[in-house]
Amino acid sequence: MSPGGRFDVGDAALAGQLFGQQNKHLKLIERILGIKVGSKGTVLHLTGEVSQVEVGMRLLEELSALLREGMPLYPQDIDYAIRILSEDSSTHLKDIFLDTIFISARNKIIAPKSLAQKTYIDGIRQNHVAFGVGPAGTGKTYLAMAMAVAALMRKEVSRILLVRPAVEAGEKLGFLPGGLEEKVNPYLRPLYDALYDMLDLERARNLVETGVVEVAPLAFMRGRTLNDAFVILDEAQNTTIEQMKMFLTRLGFGSRAVVTGDVTQIDLATDNLSGLLHAIDVLEGTEGIFFNYFSDVDVVRHPIVQAIVRAYQVADKRVLKPRSRKN
Repeated sequence: MSPGGRFDVGDAALAGQLFGQQNKHLKLIERILGIKVGSKGTVLHLTGEVSQVEVGMRLLEELSALLREGMPLYPQDIDYAIRILSEDSSTHLKDIFLDTIFISARNKIIAPKSLAQKTYIDGIRQNHVAFGVGPAGTGKTYLAMAMAVAALMRKEVSRILLVRPAVEAGEKLGFLPGGLEEKVNPYLRPLYDALYDMLDLERARNLVETGVVEVAPLAFMRGRTLNDAFVILDEAQNTTIEQMKMFLTRLGFGSRAVVTGDVTQIDLATDNLSGLLHAIDVLEGTEGIFFNYFSDVDVVRHPIVQAIVRAYQVADKRVLKPRSRKN
């Protein structure tokens, strides 16, 4: 073991919050960073690889500062914090974790959990059109939804439009039962789920029923001009070039748009170029349009999701050979 570091929390109550019940937070830090953390009173001693001990010391400083601000500390916050500080040790976690976007009906604080998420929401705030591109679980759509709901509550916009292309992923719409609305509703369900997670059920339903919040297939946007609206296009990798252009040219005065997608999950026919890929090529660098790229390190779901995303990224870079069947 290399020489370690010493950190004194200086306050017994704060130390209890930082250490966690039965030192579960310290054990988590040990496991993730691969170091040893010993405690005596309010003092912690860190031993291990120098670089990891340095991250651990910064982590304790930053987590203590968050606790002094009254932020509750959960195990997943420690995981996110370690990722952030491992990427940039000079980052102040308060600038990220305390940048509250919205507080849900269940008092859930919605705030960025990674450097990329912080950059993303700042880009949404500062630009007319923002693109969030990256794998599942990085918060692209959820954070955009939170920004939209917050803007509506502050009366910065008068309505929200949540849009998705209804593209078959192996199935054909024509073979599904029911009319058009019933056929496309499964494609829109994730947007409803995110909305209901932020607002109480009655209020969310009222906003949808009165048209203040509209959840619709992308095809329904043709011919419209959207003024004073916050518009989110989700699953944009499944738009065609023509659909993407149609969507982006719907924006009117006082409106802003967020486009989210994962270029590794394109369900279009092979002879159709993704409108998202084309937009990246054509629009990147255009004033007023912002692009933010997420990676597997920004996944904020269960840790297994991050591992799955990373495994598929590795697989995409090599030719997979079919396995022979065993009799």
